Amino acid sequence: MLKGLFWLAGGLLLWTHAGYPLAAAAAGRLRPRRVRKDEATPTVTVIVAAHDEEDVIARRVENLLALDYPPEALEIVVASDDSSDRTDEIVGEVAAREPRVRLLRCPRGGKVAAQDRAVREAETEVVAFSDANALWAPDALRRLVRCFADPDVGYVCGRLRLEEPDGTNREGSYWRYEVWLREQESALGSITGGNGAIYALRRSDYLEVDPRFGHDLSLPYALTQRGRRAVYEPEALASEQPTPEQEDEYRRKVRMFEHCWAIVLEGRFLAGGGPLYIAQLVSHRVLRYGSGVLHAVLLGTTVALAGRGRAYDTALATQLAFLGLAAAGRLRAPLPGAALAYYYFLVTSATLVSLVRYLRSGVPAVWEKAPGTR
Repeated sequence: MLKGLFWLAGGLLLWTHAGYPLAAAAAGRLRPRRVRKDEATPTVTVIVAAHDEEDVIARRVENLLALDYPPEALEIVVASDDSSDRTDEIVGEVAAREPRVRLLRCPRGGKVAAQDRAVREAETEVVAFSDANALWAPDALRRLVRCFADPDVGYVCGRLRLEEPDGTNREGSYWRYEVWLREQESALGSITGGNGAIYALRRSDYLEVDPRFGHDLSLPYALTQRGRRAVYEPEALASEQPTPEQEDEYRRKVRMFEHCWAIVLEGRFLAGGGPLYIAQLVSHRVLRYGSGVLHAVLLGTTVALAGRGRAYDTALATQLAFLGLAAAGRLRAPLPGAALAYYYFLVTSATLVSLVRYLRSGVPAVWEKAPGTR
């Protein structure tokens, strides 16, 4: 039994981190599903959910006003989630001189509740969404909505570029790998997750999901289950500032993974979409979120099996060496790979800690913004 658990945990970790990405890339090249595009400019409402964003909201709205998009086809709605700072005042000042901007005051209910209310009041063909701390390239909206020329497409996610952090965070290295994998998944048919910085849907395809779930993970799989495609458009570019330190990123990941566990365990995550897409969800999402559990099982069985064969002794030495490298990263020792090993250790730990927290107390619909990202 110990040997079976050892090989199962090790094999699943290898598959989710390396085997599946390579298989997805190969399959996407062999039989790609292309997205039909044109240069149409449908009417769009860009929705920015904001809670106490006085430091960045003016910059966010001005950036959207500067988009290369027909002014008569663009509306900008800031859905203020019961902000207690100057967010509402700042947006109101912009709206007084710019008719394309509207402030929507909402009772405190979380990001998704504010987004839902804004969509209910929208009358445009397309609804697009952005974080309050993001910035879009001038042509980002054009690049995003051109994918709706394909009648099968229901959701389009743009490319988020993380700026260089002021501190030790290595999220950017992982994120480059993640957006590459989304491009491979999009070629297969549909992506398994989006990002909050830049995405859009036809208003007729919009779904009101559980406010605890969030759009990043829930909308792509929910729309795919309904026969729509969720695709990635790398030329629609947005940028954000990541958390500065590794420990800040760990706390952000714990909060994020709590919502992911709620979706996986309560949201009919594997209820449809076809065998290929279900395999994608298991390979990319379920196993990735379960990597903390898998690593704990792998380490525990390796310790128990030590001395019973060269494979187990080598596996134990490898894991201990990695933990040592991660510890060196924690101490900021100038060793090659140490900072990245520490980042991986923290993120993997976050998947396990978040699962425990979710099982103990559930997950709220509201949360505070990550420090250092504004």
